[in-house]
Amino acid sequence: MEDKKLGTLTVGAGCFWCIEAIFQQLDGVEKVTSGYSGGLVPGVPTYREVSSGRTGHAEAIQVSFNPEIVSYKDLLFIFMTSHDPTTHNAQGADFGSQYRSVIFYYTDEQKEIAMETVKQIAPYFNEPITTEISPAQTFHPAEDYHQDYYNKNSSAGYCKAIIEPKLAKLRKMHGEKLKLKN
Repeated sequence: MEDKKLGTLTVGAGCFWCIEAIFQQLDGVEKVTSGYSGGLVPGVPTYREVSSGRTGHAEAIQVSFNPEIVSYKDLLFIFMTSHDPTTHNAQGADFGSQYRSVIFYYTDEQKEIAMETVKQIAPYFNEPITTEISPAQTFHPAEDYHQDYYNKNSSAGYCKAIIEPKLAKLRKMHGEKLKLKN
């Protein structure tokens, strides 16, 4: 059996639990890891350190995907429509640079696609897009209790109030991109 060449997408959009749950639903997505990236402090950050806002890291997810099934551009479009990319350093009730909207690119091609996607989607928003487009830095996986959070805690209040409406929006806007359920 031939190994498939997977692509990597790393993005931040507020709390990583929300975007992790969204990207886990997408056909062609092989793995989603919640973590931290884009920080200025050396070493491996902890949730407590990142949530203080003093490390410069963003809560982010790293996605391994099969580009033969879903493109980087499609993933960015879904990313940009699954959160509010017009709020600087904030998503909902979460405020601080750790909750910023950010696309971390690994190649010049990814950077170009990110810039073009932001440009194409900008007219659909009433405010300017503040999504940061930055070179990828070391991605640090978050602690185990953050991984697969929605699937392990779907009855929790946060999941019901915050994540489920985002998943409903995903189904409505991008239903054709979802994994088929058996």
